[in-house]
Amino acid sequence: MLLVLAGLGLYLYAIELPQKELHERQDTADKKVLLFDQETLSGLTIKTDRHQLVFARNPQQGWILTAPLTTEADQREVQNLIRALVTGTVTRFVEDHPTNLTPFGLDNPVTIVTVMAGAAQETFSIGDSGPLSSTLYVLRDSDHKVLLTTLAPKDFANKTLMTFRRKDILHMSQGDVERIRLTYPTTEIVLYRGQEKPKSKWKLRYPIEAEADQTEVRTLLFRLEDLKALGIIDPGPERDVLAKTLTVPKVKVAIHTADGDQTVRLYQPDEAGGAAIAETSPYGPLYRVNATAIKDLTKELFIFQDKRLLGIDYTDIAILSVKTPTEQYVLINQQNEWVLEDQPAEKLDQQATDLFVSRVANVPAEERVIKQAGPLAPYGLVTPAAEFIATGRDGKTRGKLSIGSHADGLAYAMGQRISGIFQIRADLLTQIPKKTELLVAQTGKIATPR
Repeated sequence: MLLVLAGLGLYLYAIELPQKELHERQDTADKKVLLFDQETLSGLTIKTDRHQLVFARNPQQGWILTAPLTTEADQREVQNLIRALVTGTVTRFVEDHPTNLTPFGLDNPVTIVTVMAGAAQETFSIGDSGPLSSTLYVLRDSDHKVLLTTLAPKDFANKTLMTFRRKDILHMSQGDVERIRLTYPTTEIVLYRGQEKPKSKWKLRYPIEAEADQTEVRTLLFRLEDLKALGIIDPGPERDVLAKTLTVPKVKVAIHTADGDQTVRLYQPDEAGGAAIAETSPYGPLYRVNATAIKDLTKELFIFQDKRLLGIDYTDIAILSVKTPTEQYVLINQQNEWVLEDQPAEKLDQQATDLFVSRVANVPAEERVIKQAGPLAPYGLVTPAAEFIATGRDGKTRGKLSIGSHADGLAYAMGQRISGIFQIRADLLTQIPKKTELLVAQTGKIATPR
């Protein structure tokens, strides 16, 4: 019995299991549309009734369009098509060596796709949708079988040369940009990334030296990264005619990275509203882009300034003087703990005090009313509703903020960081605690700030 069981086990291990695995692999292979491994693909041809596109895979650059012209390809679009073939499955073998292709829309295929993997190649003719809208009839050239597949029409229909061309105007990643220069017809703004560790901050270099609004700079970088062509006019007669209409750019953007500089000029020949034109080289293609790109990239200096009016970062405040018509006190930061100047022995609610000081330090200007401070009376700033003076750790006055009259949720204010009078959210006026509200009650409970 032991010999019989051992022989049976050996038979299962050596013959039955390998055969089962072989059948499973064969079944899996039979269900695949494309039998090549995606990583081995080296070439691709897409043929429609309008054109034939030829792609080659470059180890450094990825997929490149080599015909009908040589240019960079849209990597995402090419990969989407390849991924569709790789992940597509055969739900049914419809016909072997068919004599009539018309019932499947394969007598005049929507698209013919040929993929190369070294010396090997496979061609697929894409026909009509199957019984379900998310299926397609496909003729596979290697075995000349009509397949009903899970391929989706959207991955193969209505694909044009423009679909597969790279449409990004600039070759950039936000994290690599070190400097941005925005040149307008009458002025220029220069932004640069500081060297602070671990997280560098953006700063203004021209026309003033100042801290930059980090959110606005990141938004600008996103707009530049997302700047894409709606159409491309390659060098030739059409480009030459259009180029003559381009005079002074609405904005010129120059970015600097460790790999070098890139420049894009944006024009709008039709002021009434047509698409804008982007130019990256005097002799290269011209790009039609959405006209909103000009608005997105045309900003005044105020937009890029750090709009926190007080003028000093919260973490750098050593002393904060607070004055309102009914309250006046001074907060001192001693070894990262807040105390009152006139009651240093009293315990303060550190969480509430921290929150209040950070609100004062971070209150931003919403709108600029006037660039240079003039008469203060119209804005209630002669006798402010609240005044804050911040002293830095070096003992010098580093920040000031005055808040005047308010209405409809906004208040007039002026600060040390930016000259002028601004409107801020009036919330801060209701968030200034009384001195007693910052104290920890004798019972051990914390007084609740307003």
